[in-house]
Amino acid sequence: MQIQHGLIQLDALGPQGAYRARTRIDVPDVRGTVVAELSQVPALFVSRAMSAMRRSRPMPPSARDAALRVAADLFSSATIAGLGPAEYQEIVSKVSGLGVRVIRQSTATIAGHCRNAVEAAGYASPRGVLADHNDPRGTTGGGVWVRRGRLLGVHAAGNHPAVHCHWLEALALGYSIAVRPSRREPFTAHRLVSALREAGFEADQVAFLPTDHDAADEVLRAADLSIVYGGDDVVRKYAGDRTVLTNGPGRSKIVVTADCDWRSQVDMLADSVSRGGGTGCVATTAIYVDGDPAPLAGALAERLSRIPSLPPEDDRALLPVHPCESANRISDYLTTAAGDATPMLGGDGVADDLHDGSAALRPAVHLLSSPDARQARIELPFPCVWVCPWSPRAGVEPLKDTLVLTAMTASEQLTGELLAEPTIRNVYVGSVPTYWTGPGVPHDDYLAAFLMESKGFVRRPLALRYPCRTGSVPSQPIELT
Repeated sequence: MQIQHGLIQLDALGPQGAYRARTRIDVPDVRGTVVAELSQVPALFVSRAMSAMRRSRPMPPSARDAALRVAADLFSSATIAGLGPAEYQEIVSKVSGLGVRVIRQSTATIAGHCRNAVEAAGYASPRGVLADHNDPRGTTGGGVWVRRGRLLGVHAAGNHPAVHCHWLEALALGYSIAVRPSRREPFTAHRLVSALREAGFEADQVAFLPTDHDAADEVLRAADLSIVYGGDDVVRKYAGDRTVLTNGPGRSKIVVTADCDWRSQVDMLADSVSRGGGTGCVATTAIYVDGDPAPLAGALAERLSRIPSLPPEDDRALLPVHPCESANRISDYLTTAAGDATPMLGGDGVADDLHDGSAALRPAVHLLSSPDARQARIELPFPCVWVCPWSPRAGVEPLKDTLVLTAMTASEQLTGELLAEPTIRNVYVGSVPTYWTGPGVPHDDYLAAFLMESKGFVRRPLALRYPCRTGSVPSQPIELT
């Protein structure tokens, strides 16, 4: 990364090192000021890079663990490619529109995932597998946990820096990683790949490959497995493809049953809606209330209305900021999509002009008349929540298709039904915000469940016609590659 003509130059990071492409695109901040140029590598560059990465061999597991821990410290505290942590956080805040405090939190989150990636990947390992193919238990047979491929392609999203937490587990498991960054916010991917290389990973083990949309398909075509982010159209496109893991809309929800006093939980409810600017897939977008939902909707609207509209680099900023044109477009869409919903907050529009070319997207709360109202599926990139009536008679049906569902209930029957529903990916019971996570808690299943598989294995004594030169089995385990 260099400064040229006052602009940060974000070069591609391929197997041969940094590469500044002839084609470069502007990266503007939310005020429309161009702050960087991002190289755009052609499909041929991607193809050659992916071929070289396929030939790379992973470091031993202990070396990967050590390098990931070093990279975590570098990412969070070092000057990398000319940017210190504060400079990196400020520039990401300005281009993404997320508050700088959100970016600081995500920096710590990414560093934590990097530091603990090996341990996190191991949570998905089946209990019965052998340690490796040299495990003495192999004489009676068992399973060996192995990679499903060598090369992982990542089409990263730009809505929140923390999307880059997830592919670190693949690196911990020995995959080579090719990251195609978002045009909107390429800085986090560039900084993380640079930190990993400085920590000891080879250039053919982790790459930063910014491309246009046409060349982006080559990343997926050339990879063994891929992770992609997008809307419902992306999920439908790759449905049934075992080589592609899709990360679509979260549509995270909260259900409040009649035995729960929600009045003491308004702050938690508001935090679930607004944390991270409401941009993440774990932000609450719908709340279902057993009984009259209007009092809860009113209390939630009052609480969210207190959040100030501020430029993203302000330490107090919580709301996402967009260029005025984009913010007005989102506001107009909400007004149209809300239809017959009753606005409790944001009914007059949500774009709040900051008079510098940008606008904050203020919270919106709408009251719906039925649990199956179509509006409850709408997910927008700011704190926007739909409050619906619900009853046990409605059952689990309205709560389906959910990344995280918090059930504020004492009903064990409901809890069991929610856990049994395949389209509800995570169930939290009690006073737990939908954005909560912890060690060992999967995001949308364990990533390693997608990356790894168990192969049957057995080793039996065999008389050798030509014994090996040492006359014995090697004493040191052989690393699986």
